[in-house]
Amino acid sequence: MDSSFDPKDFRQALGMFATGVTIVTTRAPDGSPVGITANSFNSVSLDPPLVLWSLARNAKSLPAFTGAQHWNVHILANDQRALSGRFARAGTDKFAGLALDEGSDGTPLLRGCSARFECRTLFQYDGGDHVIFVGQVTGYERSEHPPLLYVTGDYALAVRMAGAIATEAGTDPANEVALAQQAAGHPYSEDMLGYLLGRSHYQFMAGFRSVLARQDLSDTEFYVLSLLAIRAPLGAADIAQHMAYTGCDAGAEMLAGLCARGLLEAEAAARYRLTADGRAAILQVLAAARQTEAHLAEHLGPIETAALRNLLKRLVAASDPGLPLLWPAP
Repeated sequence: MDSSFDPKDFRQALGMFATGVTIVTTRAPDGSPVGITANSFNSVSLDPPLVLWSLARNAKSLPAFTGAQHWNVHILANDQRALSGRFARAGTDKFAGLALDEGSDGTPLLRGCSARFECRTLFQYDGGDHVIFVGQVTGYERSEHPPLLYVTGDYALAVRMAGAIATEAGTDPANEVALAQQAAGHPYSEDMLGYLLGRSHYQFMAGFRSVLARQDLSDTEFYVLSLLAIRAPLGAADIAQHMAYTGCDAGAEMLAGLCARGLLEAEAAARYRLTADGRAAILQVLAAARQTEAHLAEHLGPIETAALRNLLKRLVAASDPGLPLLWPAP
C-alpha cells in the first residue's frame, strides 16, 4: 500500500461502495464442504456468462478453492445476516444443521438465498494480497427475497429512490406553489419526516377504516383492543403507559365504556382483558389491516417492503422515549 495511505481510513473509503454479501462454497479434496463469506463478487461477462470473486491469501480455505474445479456463489437474502456471520468465522462447523442442496458437480448449495450460481473455474489471477477467481456460470437460480447489502462497515437493505409527491398530480397550481416553497427552503415540505410519517399513517388507516366503523370503534379504542390482544391482563396505569406515544386518552371512562359494550372485562385489581366479543372484533379489524398491508406490499415489492420495515424499526428505536416493551425480545 502507498505509504501515505492510512490503512483504516482507506478501508473506510472503500466501504462507501455498497456491495452484496455472498457465501462461496466448494468441496475440499477429502469431500468435506468448505464455505466462506465474501463481498468481492462481481459479474464479468454475459456471453459467455462469467463472474469473479477474490479470497485473501492468508485464508485457511484458500487451498480448497485453488484446487477446486467447481464452486458456488450464493447472494444472501436480507434475513440471512446470521448465516453471513457464521461463514465469516473460523474454527466452527459452518454447515452444521443446515439443509443443503447439491449442485450438479456435487458442491453444496445453500437454501433461501436471493440468487445462487454454480460455477466452473476458468482462471486464477494474482490480486496482491488476494487471489482472484474467475468462473463460468453453468447454472443459476434466483428468488424474490430482498438481497442483503454491506456498506460503510455494516449490513444494509436496498431500496429504490422515491419520486416527488408534489408533482404526481400534474400541473396543479398548488403543486407549483409547493415546489417553489421547497426551492426557497420553506420550513414545511414533503421531505419532512413528520409529514411523511403522518400522511402514510392516515392513508394506511384509511384502508381499513370502514371495518373500524362497522365495529363502532374509535382509533383510541382500536389501539387499546390491539394492545390487549398482545398483552393482557393490564391495569389502567399500564394501558396508559403503553398508549403514551399516541396522545390519545385511554382513561377510566373509555375503559368503562368498552366494558359496558362487552368488549372488555375487568378482573381483580382492575386489570383488563378482552372478552370473546372483544377478541372477535379486534381480529376482524386486524385482518382488514393485514389485507391493507398486503396490498401496499404488493405495490412496493419485497425489497422496498423489507427496507421500509427495517427503517421504521430503526426510527422507533431512535425516537423511543422509554415505552414498556410490547413484544418480548427475540
